[in-house]
Amino acid sequence: MDTSFKEILWKQFGASIDMLDNAITACPEALWNSDHKYWYSAYHTLFYLDYYLSYEPEKFRPPNPFTLSELDPAGKFPDRIYSKKELSNYLEFGRKKCFDLINGLTDEKAEKRFINDYMNYSILELLLYNLRHVQHHAGQLNLLLRQNINDAPKWVSQTQKSY
Repeated sequence: MDTSFKEILWKQFGASIDMLDNAITACPEALWNSDHKYWYSAYHTLFYLDYYLSYEPEKFRPPNPFTLSELDPAGKFPDRIYSKKELSNYLEFGRKKCFDLINGLTDEKAEKRFINDYMNYSILELLLYNLRHVQHHAGQLNLLLRQNINDAPKWVSQTQKSY
């Protein structure tokens, strides 16, 4: 796979992750578990960031202390509220997993299929879907910040992070 394409993909996907990171960091404690369930939206985004970066969805397991509750068809919430620190650690886990997947992408791996009950996407298409999902929720969190504290993190045009 073309190296410049992978670099561009990482810079843009990483920027979405950076924006999510900034939104988590900027959230005041009073909003974290308000009726808006800020923490849950952040968790949901991180869970699916991790899940969609897995080549074999049936073998997916999130790191501790997280569970598979997010895959429950009944929409079960996690058993407890996750702290900002826990979600920041999960974000770093997901950021590295994303970087490693993109960095190791080959034409063959990009065409591999991610298949579950709802999706049948190539890994490349799933990466773009995942990027859009992260950006969508980062935007929602920024809107909540703007509505509740009249402030939100700035746009990130490219990530500066790599491993």
